[in-house]
Amino acid sequence: MGKPSLFEQFQIVGRDLYVSRLISSHGGNLSIRQGDDIYITRTRSQLGHLGFEDVVKVAFDEPGYRDEHASCELVVHRAIYQARQKKWGETEGAIVHAHALATTVRSMLDDVIEPLDSEARLFIPDVEVVTSKTPVGSADVGALFAQTLSKSKDPNTVAVLRGHGPFAHGATLEDAYRLVSILEHSSTILNTIQSLGAAHKEYLD
Repeated sequence: MGKPSLFEQFQIVGRDLYVSRLISSHGGNLSIRQGDDIYITRTRSQLGHLGFEDVVKVAFDEPGYRDEHASCELVVHRAIYQARQKKWGETEGAIVHAHALATTVRSMLDDVIEPLDSEARLFIPDVEVVTSKTPVGSADVGALFAQTLSKSKDPNTVAVLRGHGPFAHGATLEDAYRLVSILEHSSTILNTIQSLGAAHKEYLD
C-alpha cells in the first residue's frame, strides 16, 4: 500500500479526531504546509466527513482572496508556520487543532499541564497553556502560538489555548494528531485523579 495522498491524510486524521471525540460535529481544523502553499480545512466543514471541496489551498506568506473560504483559525496556522520557518528554516509541516474535552477542562485549572502517565511524560513532559481575550481566529492567538510552538527545533510540539483546546504542530498530520491524542489521555488521567480527591502532585515525585 502506498503513502496516502494529501487529501487522504486529511480524511484519515479528520475521521480519527471525530471518532475519538476530540472534536464536535463541526469543530476543529487541520492544515498541511508544502512550500509556498497551505492546505487547510474549509470553514464550518465536518472533519469526520471531509469532501474534496473541504480542503482549501491558500498562500503561506500573506492573505489572499481564497482565505475567506478557509477555517477562521487560518491566521493561527499561518503564524505558526511562519514562525517555525523563520526560526528553524522549515518549509513543511502540519497542524491539528482540536476541542478535546479533558484537555480543555485541564486548561482552565493549570498554567502548565504536567502529565503523570509514562507515555505522555516521554513525548510531552509539560504542555504550556496560553490565554487570550480573543480566543477564536485572532491575530493575538496566532502570535501566542507562533512564539510557543517555535521554541523547540523538534517539529512535534503542542500547546493549549485556555478554554478552547490544543494546537499541535507535527512533521505530518498523523504526528500532530498523536500529540493531541496523548495529551487528551493524560488530561483525562489528571482530571480523574483530581475528581477522586487525590493530590496529583505526589505522583510526580
